[in-house]
Parts: sequence; structure tokens; C-alpha cells
Amino acid sequence: MRTFAVALKYPIGNDARKVFRMVHTTGPGPSFVKSDDGVPVFTVGAGGNYDGPTRREKDSLGEMDIPANAYWGIHTARALQNFPITRRALSNYPDLIVALARVKQAAALANKEIGVLAPEKADLIVEVCNEIIGGMLHEEFVLGVLQGGAGTSTNMSTNEIIANRCLEKMGHNKGEYQYLHPIDDVNRSQSTNDTYPTSIKLAMVFGIQRLLKEHLRLANSFESKGAEFANIVKVGRTQMQDAVPMTLGQEFNGFSTTLREDQDRLSEIIPWLCETNMGATAIGTGITADPGYAAAVNRHLGAVTGLPIETAADLIEATSDAGIFMTVSGQLKRAAVKLSKICNDLRLLSSGPQAGFNEINLPPMQAGSSIMPGKVNPVIPEVVNQVAFSIIGADATVTAAAEAGQLQLNAFEPVIASSILQSLAWMTNACRTLRVNCIDGITANEDRLAAMVASSVGVITALIPVIGYQQAAELAKQALKTGAPIRELVVGAGLMTESDVDAALSPAKLSGAEQ
Repeated sequence: MRTFAVALKYPIGNDARKVFRMVHTTGPGPSFVKSDDGVPVFTVGAGGNYDGPTRREKDSLGEMDIPANAYWGIHTARALQNFPITRRALSNYPDLIVALARVKQAAALANKEIGVLAPEKADLIVEVCNEIIGGMLHEEFVLGVLQGGAGTSTNMSTNEIIANRCLEKMGHNKGEYQYLHPIDDVNRSQSTNDTYPTSIKLAMVFGIQRLLKEHLRLANSFESKGAEFANIVKVGRTQMQDAVPMTLGQEFNGFSTTLREDQDRLSEIIPWLCETNMGATAIGTGITADPGYAAAVNRHLGAVTGLPIETAADLIEATSDAGIFMTVSGQLKRAAVKLSKICNDLRLLSSGPQAGFNEINLPPMQAGSSIMPGKVNPVIPEVVNQVAFSIIGADATVTAAAEAGQLQLNAFEPVIASSILQSLAWMTNACRTLRVNCIDGITANEDRLAAMVASSVGVITALIPVIGYQQAAELAKQALKTGAPIRELVVGAGLMTESDVDAALSPAKLSGAEQ
């Protein structure tokens, strides 16, 4: 089993090259355990104990030894002890790390502007935040994504990582907080209760923006197939029974249209996520923050993100309300469910190849059976289905967590954040693999489709305006009994000529392009 490992070698000075080992998401998590003589020993995972150099840090609960080269500190160490739950570290959510850095950056700029933070400290914090935004130090975010405390551990860990990188750049040792403090300086004018929800909202915006790009590419791919299949007539179906003719192009254009509707719904969410409670501090009263801080921090946050950031009208309400997260999750579930339905259709339309619909061919991606030679399964639509199932489950989690908030705060935003950010990432990946590995390579079985149209009783519906419903019903019954094609029966009864039947059943007529 792979272990959840934390790198203990870091770039020095201004060298921002990525020399970290990746943080794995399976296996035993990092923890602190006490040796026989009561000394805390850092365990990197199943591979053994850390016995390198340490530094001693202190908080209100006491003192702990921290690996000397770690940028995080004692608050992170306690959280590692307390929350060995998911084995999935914050470093697996880069959008959240970037969002946290953006918030800390905007706070430093605002604090500098209103005169409550020394300019040289503010500038250094901004510089370090830019390093994090650029990808540096992400592996330092070792905490599990699920944690008690409404995100306090994540906020405190972020403060420590930024502070210790600042100290390093100042020429001091990590942990020498008398020169630049994680809380007094990095967390100035802030509380977890405004920085954390704001950060997860920003992370969701980043995730939605990325999803929208892939989602649109997928919609365009379906549209391209719609144009390619525009003149291929097929039998439509309702309730799994033969219905009336349509074109295969119309079917694929329908897939494209329904995806574009979700593009609009997901896009609408972004401005709502840009309303923040920054400046609310603990419960919305703004305690410990300068009266000018809220306006300043949101202005700077808008500037550094390029987003239309606004301060919530009621900071107390905004600090306790999780309604926006239900909206995001609900719209994401809607998009996932609709995409899953499309994948169900693709699996049906490609079923066979001998005893199924066999109307379209999906690209063969891998052998489908360890016992049945030659079998190829619709693995790409199947994995997208499973992503949708996961998103449906995540939405239930978000709903329960939003409901569980009490009084002035919802303590369960970590599980809301992890659920939605995971869903956004998986949905984005699902759209990409469905487009690249499936939709772009779909072909039509034109002979099969033409044969089914020719033998379908449903095509007679298109002839009702000429021969009437009663006559059409009698011919349909006769066709089902004898197996004779509708075209042959209509012409044989002298109701229409061959050319008239062909014109009535042309792709242009059936698709509505020609009235």
C-alpha cells in the first residue's frame, strides 16, 4: 500500500522549483505519537518515524516538536493528530489552496492600506501568496480535508505556512514568530469564519470556470455529430417503444442543447459566489477589524482575482447561511444527472452489436471481458454514469451539512467544500474523457438505421396528413401482422405514389426542416 507521505526537503531562498514528493491519498496518514519517554514523534506514514531535526513551538495548550524544515507549525500538528480521517490532503484541492492565498493576499493589502499592518510585512505576505498561487508549497498543506472546527485548522495551517515562508525570506528560522506572526500578522483583521467560507466560494468559482470550458467543448462535440448525422433517418422511441421517425442528427443536437442549458445555469451561480462575508470576523459583527477593512479587503480581493466581489448586505446572515452551497451542489447535480441520462442513451443506442439496437458505434477503448473473447463494453459512458452517482450522493451530503448549521455559524463547511470541489473536479474530468474518448469517435450504422426505418410501423404517422388516421391505423395493423413495409402497403393501396411517400419520409421533412 502506498503511504501518505509528507516531503521534508524544500526549496531554499527564492528557488521555486518543484522538488517535492507528491502527497498520496491512500494508506496511513501522517500523525504524531508519543515515544516511551513522552516525546512527540512525527510519523510520515507506514514507512516509519521521523527522527530528524525539530523545532519547538508553543500554543495555548502547550508545546510540541515540529520537523525543523516544515513550513506548517503547531496548529497543523495538532490537527494531524486530531483528524486522521480521510487520507486525502488539502494539497489535492489546488483551487482551495490558491483561493486561500488570494484571500490572505487581499487581507494583507487591505491591512496595509488602512494602516494596521507594517508595509514591509504586508508586501512580504503578498509575495509569498503569489508563490503559493504559482504552485509553490502546495505539498505543505498536509491536513486532511475533513476536520472539526469549521475550517479553523485549514486557516491556521495556511497562516503558519505563509508566516514561515516569510520568515525564511527575511533570513530568520522557521518558528521565530516574534518577527512575523501567523495570527497577529497573516491573520490580521480576520477570522476563520470569514476567510474560510470566502476561500471555498472562490475555489468553487475556479472549479466552475474550468468545468464550463470542458462542458462547452462537450456540447460542441455533440453539435458537430449532429451536423454529421443530419441526413440519417432513424426510428425515435418513447417509453422504450417505437415511436415516429427522426434524424440521428436531431438526437445528437438535442444532447448538445440540453448541455448548453446547464452551461447557463452553472454560469449564473458565479456572481452569487462572489458575495463574501469578509470583514465579518467571528460572527458578523466585525469585532477586531477596522471599520474600513471590509470595504478595503473586498475591493482588493476583486482586484487580485478579477471577479466581481461584493460585501454581503448582512454579515451576520452571510456568516451563518450555507444556502449558496446548496445552490451550487443542486445545479451541479442537475448537470450530472442530465449528462448521465445522455450516457444511458449512448449505451442503449450502441448496444449489441448483434442482439441490441446497434444504431451507433462507440470507439472501442479496451477489452471488455476476461472470459468472452471479442467483447467490448461502453466503458466511457459507464464511468461518466458513476461520476453522476457520486455527485448525487455528494449533494445529499451538502444538504445535510447545510441543514446542520446552528446559530451564528455552520461548523460543517469542510465536508461541504470537499464534496463540491470533488464533484466539480470529477465532472470536469468526465466531460473531457467523454468527449475525447467517446463522442468525437462515434460513427453511425446507416444500413441498420435505414432497415429499421423501412420496417417501422411508426413512419406511417408522417403520412396521416395525406391518408388520414383511420386508414393509417388499418395499414399499421396490417404491417405488424404481415411484416410488409409501410411504404409498400401505402403504394399498393393506391393512397400515395412512390415519389410522394419518399418525399413525405425524407430527412428534411421528418426533421422539420421542410414543412
